Amino acid sequence: MPDYAESLSHLDSYISARVPVISLRTIEQQRALRLLREAASRPKRSGMPFWIHTRATGLRDLRTRASVHEDRSLTGAMEFAASQFAARANATLVLVDPPDTGSDTPAARHIAELARIAEGNMGSLVLVSDSPVWSGLQRLGMGLTLDLPDADEMYGILSNFLTDHRGRFPIEWEEGDARRAAEFLAGATESECVNLMATVAAKGSVKKEDVLALAQAKERIFSNINGLERIPLKDSDYKVGGLTSLRAWLRRRNQLIHADLRSTRLRPPRGVLLVGVPGCGKSLSAKAVAQEWQLPLYRLDMASIHGKYWGESEGNLRAALETADRVAPCVLWIDEIEKGLAGGAGEVTGTGQRVIGHFLFWLQESQSRSFVVATANDVRGLPAELLRKGRFDELFFVDLPDRDDRQEIIELYYRRYLTREPPADELEQLVDLSEGFAGSDIESALHTAGAEALLDGGVEHLSPSFVRDTFANTVPMIRVNPERIEEIRAWGRERAVPAGRSPISSAQGATTPRRILLMGD
Repeated sequence: MPDYAESLSHLDSYISARVPVISLRTIEQQRALRLLREAASRPKRSGMPFWIHTRATGLRDLRTRASVHEDRSLTGAMEFAASQFAARANATLVLVDPPDTGSDTPAARHIAELARIAEGNMGSLVLVSDSPVWSGLQRLGMGLTLDLPDADEMYGILSNFLTDHRGRFPIEWEEGDARRAAEFLAGATESECVNLMATVAAKGSVKKEDVLALAQAKERIFSNINGLERIPLKDSDYKVGGLTSLRAWLRRRNQLIHADLRSTRLRPPRGVLLVGVPGCGKSLSAKAVAQEWQLPLYRLDMASIHGKYWGESEGNLRAALETADRVAPCVLWIDEIEKGLAGGAGEVTGTGQRVIGHFLFWLQESQSRSFVVATANDVRGLPAELLRKGRFDELFFVDLPDRDDRQEIIELYYRRYLTREPPADELEQLVDLSEGFAGSDIESALHTAGAEALLDGGVEHLSPSFVRDTFANTVPMIRVNPERIEEIRAWGRERAVPAGRSPISSAQGATTPRRILLMGD
């Protein structure tokens, strides 16, 4: 992906070669015009005329910005340019956002005709737009895409901002802080970067903790666009009980996603795939990761990206993933991923294969700090290529909680819904009664107890036996559908790392898992 300097080099060569049509695609119009002015201001081009037309300012000299034609319309500018191209050599006209040039339209053909006039006398047309131009027009010249600022260019923008404001208010940032902030701002435009920094600095100082605040402010630019749903987080709602191994692994990945990786060949953490028994905390883990890491959480519904027209599904997914790259650093939650990436025999259409291919390519190649937390219940629906090492950083199996994990979950929800610590003797009984419960079963039982306590006038009026009776009357999924649960557990026993502290066990007894989690000290 070309940066500003590389784009300038390409543009300079195209102008020197007098290419008749140069299409410059970008969403940053002002940055593109700065690029053009820099190329036009080379000493070797001092005698070459450069004009620019925009709807707001009409036709002006690109270097001096002086008006050169009274008729401010595009038609008037093109008529002026046609006469100039015929009368003089080496003239260049820049058209900013010319309308109706994306397909075979009269406007596009008019510009193509003007390009042929320019070509006859070494003239050039430069089209600046945020969308592709008609292929018939593009074939007359060369195309160039000006990408968003990379981390190094963003660092330069931040450094200039800090230099301009040092002495005006306290600035605690050092080079490392600015480098880290620059990586967080990757995906933003230059103007967005300046606006975000101005917002952070508006309080009268720039502190160390503002690096993370900058990343949080950035995500507000992209909320709920391009198929991504912004999930608001509440501090008290996303605590996870159990899943000890998973939580320890995520703590280490948290350090890596915030680390400066420029001097290494490492890429940011890609994400984690959670498979296992329904109701055991897979979806809750995605929310807990975002809340603990203080990163925005976006939900991508893979099932909703499928459209009815050819190519629509792939386009929807591409737009969503491009947005995820731009909002990074973030947590991208893909719930029940198997519904969007069905992999069973005879289930995948041509569209499904293309969607899978594009998603896997993004997982493999993206360098953004978008940490994916994908969950799946029906492991049989997952395409085999999704499970290959290198797609996700790790594959965890979320099993039914063991005794210690059940105790932790009971304490968590007892405090939440009954607003007190569980008595020791009652806690022991509840742990025994909850054998085979999923985390959602435990939460449901204690929510029922909390609702009953509210109706009775407070937890002190709740019958001592009511919580135990609620647990005793709860029928967990393992008793409702034991065959399906055991099938899921058998799959995870062989293919995934246990998310809890204990190995995955079968109905016949403990089995040593084939995979273990490796972590440093």
